[in-house]
Amino acid sequence: MTLTETLLASLPSYGLLLLALVVGISCLGAPLPASIVMMLMGALAAAGDFTLAYVIAVALASAVAGDQIGYMLGRVAGQRLVPIVSREPSRRKAIERAQQEMDARGNVAVFLTRWLLSPLGPYLNLLAGASGFSWARFTLAGILGETVWVGLYTGLGAAFSESVTEIAEISGSISGFLAAGAVAAFLGWKLFQAMQSKD
Repeated sequence: MTLTETLLASLPSYGLLLLALVVGISCLGAPLPASIVMMLMGALAAAGDFTLAYVIAVALASAVAGDQIGYMLGRVAGQRLVPIVSREPSRRKAIERAQQEMDARGNVAVFLTRWLLSPLGPYLNLLAGASGFSWARFTLAGILGETVWVGLYTGLGAAFSESVTEIAEISGSISGFLAAGAVAAFLGWKLFQAMQSKD
């Protein structure tokens, strides 16, 4: 029995506690099937086993808590590493540029990586903290994005409880594809910039 199968089989017994652990830990980068768990909990709520409002509240609180821990880890690690790394002028410029990028586009990036590009979320949490991105802006964009993520998956589970596993597989594939595309586009853009600067 795989980890996913074990988690799904345990949901009727451990419900909200297991939901909280899976969602929170997945927001720290652990490869846990949080979206599938939320969908199944939505389906169980539609069947009357759980209260949908509690499912949404627990999932949202856990997701936001996981994001906050990731951000704080980035803030602590970043404050210790940045002074060491930035001694070299070229690295100092790269760090300053990363901070400028986060300041300019950080809200949108945080929002989208909560739900549309969720595989990138844990890494962006660390980057936001390490780059000194505003905690208030990070938190607001994160809560908005996590609300979309939680509402979307628990809502799909509740609405389509008969075919929840098929929907989970499709949505997981789409999310992974979008994240891979975003990484490829970012790397391509950086390569293009590097080639332009050499000319």
